[in-house]
Amino acid sequence: MAVQLFAAIDVGSFELELGIYEISGKNGVRRVDHIRHMIALGKETYSEGKISYELVEEMCQVLEDFVKTMNEYKVKGYRAYATSAMREAKNNQIILDQIRVRTGLKVRIISNSEQRFISYKAIASKAAEFNKIIQKGTAIVDVGFGSAQISLFDKDALVTTQNLSLGSLRIRELLARIPASAKAHREQIEELVDNELFTFRKMYLKDREITNLIGIGENILYMMRQMQSKPVGDKVEASVLNTFYEKFNKLTLDQVEERFGVNAEYASLLMPTVVVYKRILELTGAQMFWIPGIRLCDGIAAEYADDTRLVRFSHSFENDILAASRNMAKRYKCHASHSQVLEEYALGIFDCMKKYHGLGGRERLLLQISAILHSCGKFISMRNSNECSYNIIMSTEIIGLSHLEREIIANVVRYNIRDFDYDKVQLEGTYQEGTVELDQKGMTILIAKLTAILRLANSMDRSHRGKLADCRMSIREGELVITTGYEGDIALEAMSFEQKADFFEEIYGIRPVLRQKRRI
Repeated sequence: MAVQLFAAIDVGSFELELGIYEISGKNGVRRVDHIRHMIALGKETYSEGKISYELVEEMCQVLEDFVKTMNEYKVKGYRAYATSAMREAKNNQIILDQIRVRTGLKVRIISNSEQRFISYKAIASKAAEFNKIIQKGTAIVDVGFGSAQISLFDKDALVTTQNLSLGSLRIRELLARIPASAKAHREQIEELVDNELFTFRKMYLKDREITNLIGIGENILYMMRQMQSKPVGDKVEASVLNTFYEKFNKLTLDQVEERFGVNAEYASLLMPTVVVYKRILELTGAQMFWIPGIRLCDGIAAEYADDTRLVRFSHSFENDILAASRNMAKRYKCHASHSQVLEEYALGIFDCMKKYHGLGGRERLLLQISAILHSCGKFISMRNSNECSYNIIMSTEIIGLSHLEREIIANVVRYNIRDFDYDKVQLEGTYQEGTVELDQKGMTILIAKLTAILRLANSMDRSHRGKLADCRMSIREGELVITTGYEGDIALEAMSFEQKADFFEEIYGIRPVLRQKRRI
């Protein structure tokens, strides 16, 4: 069985991390080395909006050392990701260029939803325990330095995931501007946390029963070591965390440093973290807290193992993305039966046209999500639904999708019912289609291809009655022939189909034809 050495680099808000992993089909993903360097990138980003040249210099020196370590291990591949501190820094593109020139590393800034999904993959790699726990109501809680993420599961299905501005470093920097005693700051943290969680509970938790919490992130590992003497990865009862919280509240900053073995800078971040976890525990009423002891680097390695098929996970991550999209559609009162029919038609056309569009599984997923969310804007306005749909999708994180992928979906939905304008499609960054990196023109063509399919599929259910559910699709003599045995009236569908056929032919050079097979 082939074994591959892989390196994962996390350019985080408060530290740089390098993980060296051994990946094989037999043993899965195993960490063989781990190096950390504390550097407060987020402190400058969240207060000044930029990262200083001094910190960039320090960062490049550390990353150069990481590259030396990677070369010593002779790793076969690597991925380097930057998170919220770099994401929110105004000078991030200059910094990424400096890193590339000085170290040879290509660092990619990932969206919040990608970051949380990557960490989630690391949890799922512990398949037996993870699958057992999420059979009951479960929340994954990731309190980072820039934000906190809460993801809700119900019977193996991802219900929702929401990002809250409750990162420990962000909270600390906000309160640093307010002169107050340690006790007063603790109370102010609780007020901030309670305010955010009140809205979350009202919107998403409601009467949902949460039995288990899964805590991930670097901060929770420090807490775990002090909560009980068992190794990281164990479970703790809610009562244990409550007792720990009471004891922690009585500690001074110096005592936190000594007890946790951290410097003053890091010690000041633990109080916001403890408060957030304690309040979430109270909010959900969970009885058990599982801390699997994973870091973002573990997630990066798990993602690589999954993408390259070096390891096969039993859990379907694509289903999680679809479940989150369907729950979003449900929230905005989308017509479920029509969306389901539209999904089937759109995916049928996509699969039939595979030879002509040259797209892969990821683009198929983006099309499917576009079909699920195509009418979400009607919740806001029936008249301007396409623009409202665009704004809703762009304003809502969907776990597992990058910002650019959401932008592609939002544009496909927007142009579903308005003229396609090649010159006005503007997206940030570049999109990776298989092994090819698409520029602006390439992404515009991608959006046009998916839009043409969605439009045609939508026309096939113009009456929202699923009349063409039995249809068959095939390519014959330069035409996409869609044949149905439906015996009733399909005049509405035929008229709409003909209207959408021109754009489809313009994009693919294939004329779609709708035929009704009548019985004698």
